[in-house]
Amino acid sequence: MDSGRRTVSWLYGRTMRKHTGVTIWVLSGVLVFAVAPASAEPLTAHDREEVNRIGSAQGRSAGEINPLLDQVSKVGERGLPTESLLNKVKEGLAKGVEPQRIDPVLRQMTSRLEAAHEVLEEAKTRGMTEGNRQRALETMAEALARGATKDEVRELSRLSQDGRHKATQEELAAGAKGLAVMKEGRIPSKEGTALVGEGIRQGYRASELLDLGREVKRRGSDFEEGRASLQQLREQVSRGERSDKLFREDRSGSSDGDRGERGDRGSRGDRSDSGRDRSDRQDRSGGNDRQDRIDRPDKVDRSDRPDRPDRIERSERPDHSGRGRD
Repeated sequence: MDSGRRTVSWLYGRTMRKHTGVTIWVLSGVLVFAVAPASAEPLTAHDREEVNRIGSAQGRSAGEINPLLDQVSKVGERGLPTESLLNKVKEGLAKGVEPQRIDPVLRQMTSRLEAAHEVLEEAKTRGMTEGNRQRALETMAEALARGATKDEVRELSRLSQDGRHKATQEELAAGAKGLAVMKEGRIPSKEGTALVGEGIRQGYRASELLDLGREVKRRGSDFEEGRASLQQLREQVSRGERSDKLFREDRSGSSDGDRGERGDRGSRGDRSDSGRDRSDRQDRSGGNDRQDRIDRPDKVDRSDRPDRPDRIERSERPDHSGRGRD
């Protein structure tokens, strides 16, 4: 009798161990699946459908469009932002550009994103915090597209380490873009880098660094012909003057004393934001630099000017409906 009970007990224990092992294996599989990084392509079905719909309206087949979408998807799988690339595909197809002409533009944009990733990772190894990573990558890629070099970015990163302010990658990217904008106004690289580096050291935010770049570019001929001094401007920045005060007299045509009450209204953030709003309105109304908005780096219908090598040209057929939408 005891022997029979022991046999039953042994068989039961063996069965339970077997089932328990299966249960643990199944649960562990679920757990691994749950914590493993997602490997699904970054483009959604909606993205693909929308792009194919745009292409179809221009007589393009899915077979012509899918290689472009696959290229964008692979970029996303490497952890790089894809929104600007996807928008570029949509823009090109909507303009009637042949897919084979869009392909090299995507490759060029991808190369810049990779270069942006490289210099930002270098800055990260020096202790620079990320901030908004996607925005930093897209802004840095645009800075490189507009003429900033990786060596200049590295110098800005080095200069940013000298101050008490702990800069973020987003601020470094904005500084690089501000420098590129200055260079468009024929500001020498060395002086522009020193000025932007001082702004980063003094804790200028991304929007302030862009405003600084715009204003210096707008007055490029004054600096070039000696009517204004970059050294003096840099000294003002080093004393802690904010970007919205540096050019106040030139903006309004009156002295600081006449504007004391208005200049002191609102917090520093409010003043900086209002300056950015003014610059953005200038850009949209045909000002000197339409493309310097940090808050919408992915807006392709305005970000690719005629001097940009990655601009996609319209097809040769006349299209009067597209006038004024540069």
